[in-house]
Amino acid sequence: MADYMPLEKQNRTGSLLFLFSASCIALIAGILFSLKWGQAQVSWSTLFDALAYRAHDKVHLYIQTLRLPRTLATCIVGIQLALAGLLTQLTTKNPLASPHIFGINAGASLAVVFGLVAFANLSLYGSMLLAFVGAAAGALLVWSLGGTGNKQYVRLALGGIAVHFLLSSLTEGIIILNQYSTESMMFWLVGSVSQAGWPEVQAILPFFIGGLLLLGFMMPSFRLLLLDDEVASGLGQRVSIVRAAGIVLVIVLAGSAVSICGPIGFICLIVPHIARALVGGKLTVLVPMTGLLGGVLLVYSDLISRAIAFPFESPVGIVTSVIGGPFFIYLARRKGRSNR
Repeated sequence: MADYMPLEKQNRTGSLLFLFSASCIALIAGILFSLKWGQAQVSWSTLFDALAYRAHDKVHLYIQTLRLPRTLATCIVGIQLALAGLLTQLTTKNPLASPHIFGINAGASLAVVFGLVAFANLSLYGSMLLAFVGAAAGALLVWSLGGTGNKQYVRLALGGIAVHFLLSSLTEGIIILNQYSTESMMFWLVGSVSQAGWPEVQAILPFFIGGLLLLGFMMPSFRLLLLDDEVASGLGQRVSIVRAAGIVLVIVLAGSAVSICGPIGFICLIVPHIARALVGGKLTVLVPMTGLLGGVLLVYSDLISRAIAFPFESPVGIVTSVIGGPFFIYLARRKGRSNR
């Protein structure tokens, strides 16, 4: 028995290393294919010359100024949305929770669209600020509907869905009433990374780095959210403060991502479940795997979206919805059977 446990631990470590290595290779391969494939044909040698900044002709500048920032923004947004989904599920103790379903993404979208209509020359940082305000307002509204008590998490789910549809309807109403000034937003509202450039990468990078650092710093505290509230409180921990910090981090990660690429659906929901099925529920392993798989899924979804109506662009949100819709139905049915 004493020899069996170390062997089991070695097998577990080996499988985790394999999964992380495979995920990293898949992400790197997806980034390279995203940089190479598009309307303009690019050879591998030209691509590597452009990445090394060894040449500055038209093709190299095309890769450096258009494809490279778009791919980096796609990877960053995928990581942020996946981690925001994991934190939402932890803080609400609901496996079907996500910023998209709980009104956070819808609140950010409504604020950005309203800002576009109200302010003629809305800057990138202005839209990000509005996205944070809208995401925070959506989260507070949903949380206020949850109340307290044993049924809090059920009410949070129902209130989140209601708030999501309410805010989405208001967004659509603003667009209908201001068609000329919001015509360019239709692509963005479905979820699109086609317009992401170096300014967007520079704008989101501080929130990405700061969010990851805060998540790493708060990791020991977030482990309390895996316990029952009564047990964690009995251990002398302030569960409400930890949960509030988690919601703030969700707003930072999801709000900044939505301001850049729109409310891309289902990344927040499905990636944490895939990561949990692969590596288990230990947060020190689950968090990095969730981030990796979020980047992988969105990078490859962007590649697929380019092929749908090639050579024209399609919103990446179409692909994530096609993937995530059936997965959400499967999760809901499995959750219902487990409750019965």
